[in-house]
Amino acid sequence: MSDPKKTFLLRVDPRLFDEVQGWAAQELRSVNAQIEYLLKEALSRRRRSGERP
Repeated sequence: MSDPKKTFLLRVDPRLFDEVQGWAAQELRSVNAQIEYLLKEALSRRRRSGERP
């Protein structure tokens, strides 16, 4: 069975990447998992505030 997750290229400022990488390390996550966590949290907050995409 193939991986159901989408793959895409993400270009970010190196300083931003370093910040996310450090945060991920503190929370024992990979950078990828940290970005996915942050996106899910942002979408959850957006839904709770009543905003719709």
